[in-house]
Formats: sequence, C-alpha cells, structure tokens
Amino acid sequence: MFLSVFDMFKVGLGPSSSHTIGPIVAAARFLDHLRAQPFQVAGLRASLHGSLAFTGVGHATDRAVILGLAGFRADDYDAAKAEAALEVVKAEAHVSPDRLPDLHFDPSVDLLFDYGPPLPGHANGMKLHGTDSQGDVIISETYYSIGGGFVLTEKELAEGADTDTGAPVPYPFHTAAEMLSMAERSGKSIADMKRANELSRMPHADFDRGLTRIWDVMNACIDRGLATDGILPGGLNVKRRAKGIHDALLAERGMNLQAPHTINDWMSTYAMAVNEENAAGGQVVTAPTNGAAGVVPATIRYWLDHVPGATVTRVPEFLLTAAAIGGLIKFNASISGAECGCQAEVGSAAAMAAAGLCAVMGGSPEQVENAAEIALEHHLGMTCDPVKGLVQVPCIERNGLGAIKAVSAASLAIRGDGTHFVPLDAAIETMRQTGMDMSEKYKETALGGLAVNVPNC
Repeated sequence: MFLSVFDMFKVGLGPSSSHTIGPIVAAARFLDHLRAQPFQVAGLRASLHGSLAFTGVGHATDRAVILGLAGFRADDYDAAKAEAALEVVKAEAHVSPDRLPDLHFDPSVDLLFDYGPPLPGHANGMKLHGTDSQGDVIISETYYSIGGGFVLTEKELAEGADTDTGAPVPYPFHTAAEMLSMAERSGKSIADMKRANELSRMPHADFDRGLTRIWDVMNACIDRGLATDGILPGGLNVKRRAKGIHDALLAERGMNLQAPHTINDWMSTYAMAVNEENAAGGQVVTAPTNGAAGVVPATIRYWLDHVPGATVTRVPEFLLTAAAIGGLIKFNASISGAECGCQAEVGSAAAMAAAGLCAVMGGSPEQVENAAEIALEHHLGMTCDPVKGLVQVPCIERNGLGAIKAVSAASLAIRGDGTHFVPLDAAIETMRQTGMDMSEKYKETALGGLAVNVPNC
C-alpha cells in the first residue's frame, strides 16, 4: 500500500474535503469521461445522496458540483472567477467546460438532493448524468467521495481501486508493526522510508517543490486567518475569533502577563485561523481532511514559533512522518467523518501531527508510533455533528484542541522509551470498529448531537 504525501496533503478549498473538493473532483472526472465518448451530450444532471445530501448546502456541495461541471478545479481555484461563473450558470442555465459544447444545466432543476437511503457503496455518493437534446439520460456514472478529497467510481470502489497499483516501493509497510520492523532493519527513520518511497515514484525536484508548496499554503492560510475578522458565512453568525485572540496574545507577550498554560491558546489560535479560513471557503490543505485541516499546520507553527531549535528546513520531515501515519489510518480504517465520525478526521489529524512533532523533536520510530497512538486513542468515539451542516461548530475549536492533544501526545512519547501497552494498529482498528458501530446520525448528517441540541439560527 502506497499513499503519497501529496495524496494526504492536497491543496484545495473549503469548507469540506469530502463535500466540496470531492464533488469538484468527481465533476472533473465526469467531464473527462464525456470527452472520451464517441458521441456528444447536450445537457447535464446531478444527484447527491447520503451525507452529501443531508449536509450538502452547509458544506457548499451544490456550489462545488456547479463549479466542477463548469470546469473549475480545486487545486487552482480562483474565488473571483468562481463567483462570476456561478452567477452565469444560474442565470443562463448552461455550463461551458473546455473541449465540450455548451451544456444545458439548470441547478434549480438539474441538481437534486436525494434525502432517501444513501447509495450502497459509501455515505458520500453522487450520480452524474449526460442527457441528449430531448433531455433523456444517455450516459451516467456514480462517484463516491470517500474522505480527504479522494474520489472513486462505483466500479473502482467495488474493485478496490483505492489501493496502490503502481510499481513497488522500497518500504511497502501496510501496518504500524510493519513500519517499525522496516525501520529497525533498515536503520532509517519513518520520514526517510517515506521519502525513499516517494522518490521511487517522482523526480527529486518535483518532490521538493511539492513539499515546499504544501507548507507555504498551510502557513499562508494561518497568516490570513490571523489577520481576518468578521462573521463567517452560512447563517449561524459565527464570529471569527483567531485574530482577536492572536492580537491579545501578542499584546500580553509584551507585558509579560502570559501564564504557562497560555501556550495552549497559541496552538488553538493557529488551528482556528486555518479552520475559519476553511469555513469561509478559502484555500486550505487537506490534512488529512478540510474539517481537520488546522491541526497539522498549527502544530508545525507552534514548533517553529515556540520551540527552541526548530527550523523550517525540517518541516518536510514533519510532513512525511505525518503522511506515513495518515496513510496507515486511511488504509486500515478511514479518514471520513461520514464513515467514522470526527474521530476519523480530527483524531487522525492529531495522530499525524503528534507523530510529526515527535519526529522533529528527535523521537525514535517507536516513540513516533507511540505519539500517534496516544493522540488517536484519546479521540476514539468522537462524533461528527456539525450544527446546521456547517464546518464551524464544533469543528473550528475541535482543531485547536486536536493540536493541543497532538503536542501533549508527542511530549509524553518523548518522555518514554517507545514501549507502550496499546499498539497504534490496535487503536486504528478500534477507531474503525467504533465508526462502524456509530449511529448514522452522528456521522456528518447533522441529525444528532450538537447539530440538534443547539439552535440553528
């Protein structure tokens, strides 16, 4: 099993990797499918199912589908152009993607939210159809947005196409136990093994450039969030708080008023800055999802800004270690809130961040694995219950607490020798089982938990 660091960390837009980025990716794939056909279609239709329907408006899924069918991509999203295109599509009821004719598409009629049972393959399902000039469907495809911006067709999901089919990599670990065994035999760190795997698939220059961009986008997202205030969109009237907290922390620092526990506020404000940007539809990096996008960058920023000896040259080591842990979780359980609740999103992100921090602080592979296990274990059972289906409450603050747990987990692991009672593999399997047992109303449908016990207006 090989998942690239660039699969785990993808540049995209908010507010959701599965509900926003995934549908844009699916729409782009469907357009490519149409371009490959020997016939032309005259129109398009789409239907959203399961969690994509129940929280689709709050997660901007409808916008994502419209923009995706209009030819927009998540990794080079231009907000101003997107807004203009949305107005044209809604007013003129057609899209004009490259290398296809103008296609009839009236979102008010041709985009359906199906609140019935979810499609059989995954909680996040969508169907895309091409129609002829009479409006009859002549080609269809079913897509599943399986978390973190990953998208599979119905056939790919059935065939297990989310597993690696490329050339063999030098360190093909499928479990944490295998990872530790390979590290012991090779004498390499987890990051070194991950780097070797990556470089077996891509040129060194592309790899370095890609990692630099990931951190640049993450860091820029923090900075934008710390500089922006106001009210988040969506109707809950949630106030941006990161800027105000950060301004107060800076003022207090100059007055020597900060208590030791104030470091938690620094971690939280970095994470909240990212997730406020995500909630506003800004550019973020899936880490491993949008809903959990603040944990990893906040932990890196905490390390760079507050830990003596930290240097940006080691950020790639952090990201590679985190990606290795994220890949294990995705392969053996899930990173999708619609599948396993928020334990699969913020819990996975905290495990990744804890592992990365432990590594750059000098932790052995055994200590890194321990850090990831501690962080994940103490998110087990966390539900996904977004109020009004928006990635705001409780998601923004949860990222702050996820970062705090990640730092604590890394610190505890560093204090030990790497031996511990619960293996990471056991924590991952427990997360998977807990997610399967969890009621659907606690898995990103906004039908339970805080979503029904907090007023939506």
